Amino acid sequence: MLKELNPLLHSQLRLSIMSLLLTVEEAEFVYLKEKTQATAGNLSVQLDKLSEAGYVSVEKSFVGKKPRTVCRITSAGREAMAEYVEALKGYFVGL
Repeated sequence: MLKELNPLLHSQLRLSIMSLLLTVEEAEFVYLKEKTQATAGNLSVQLDKLSEAGYVSVEKSFVGKKPRTVCRITSAGREAMAEYVEALKGYFVGL
């Protein structure tokens, strides 16, 4: 029987965000926006969803007068991604 894929991670943009955050210690909002080619509004909404799930921490601050948003994947986010990848592997068994 196939494991159900985590619907929160199965979204293309959220999966892209999580994949990027797995490869870096932290990433600024601007970096994520550039790499995912998402609009600021859509990226913000998806980061909120990941943050509410406890998969990502979002830290907002100011550098001088400029806002700075830094995102990091949490241990729960790493675990969720590992489970997602394992579930996905199940779909390829027997091919």
